[in-house]
Amino acid sequence: MQHDYNIANSDGATVRSDINSALQAIAECSSGATAPSTTFAYQWWADTANDLLKQRNAANSGWITILTLSTGAVANSVIGKHTLWIPAAAMRPTDSNGCASITDVETTSGRPDLQVLDFDTGSDEHAQFGVCFPKSWNISTITFQVWWCSTATDTDGVAWFLQGVGVADNQTADIAYGTAVVVTDDAQSAAEEVYVTAESTAVTIAQTPADDDMTFFRVFRDVSDANDDMTEDARLLGIKLFYTIDAGEDT
Repeated sequence: MQHDYNIANSDGATVRSDINSALQAIAECSSGATAPSTTFAYQWWADTANDLLKQRNAANSGWITILTLSTGAVANSVIGKHTLWIPAAAMRPTDSNGCASITDVETTSGRPDLQVLDFDTGSDEHAQFGVCFPKSWNISTITFQVWWCSTATDTDGVAWFLQGVGVADNQTADIAYGTAVVVTDDAQSAAEEVYVTAESTAVTIAQTPADDDMTFFRVFRDVSDANDDMTEDARLLGIKLFYTIDAGEDT
């Protein structure tokens, strides 16, 4: 039901009918397969053709998708991107070709200590961690950034890779990771300077992940990458995961 919300002068019965129609349109959120012909800032519209609840923007120049009518799933444009911080202290070297164990590096007494995983320059080394994403995750690709530092004063580069695989209830964990995605970065100054990479391209989690999966991740340094010319250890401080949710709660 839609209405232009303009009550024209007429006889009493006609005006009453027009007012009732306007009130019904309000109650039904201007529902219809096409947008209302007359629009107002912040107006609601139940777009029945696309199963979406929309709201007019403040400038009255377009529609914002709020949620799916049939399921109540909130639109990603409303919820946005979320992040999950994984410190190096929450990771462990892999049994095969693992990096060094977690190490506390003191800067100056009374100042922050750095908890780091060191990755050699002579061969590819790996660390692993696991995440159980909230059910509100849209079970799609993720991206990541790396926080790291060097062990020397220089401007060499490093290449960090990340890959993941989802493991469901009653499924073996003896399964291959998905395709690894790289982010590269260059040192800029002293050994204790903290560096942050750009956000990666999309990382696809192998095995078609689902709710309640255990997602295993492997992070590694690829010393054969063209940008990895650092001749000393690269120190991993942590990784930030970026993921998108499609629900307002984890039910």
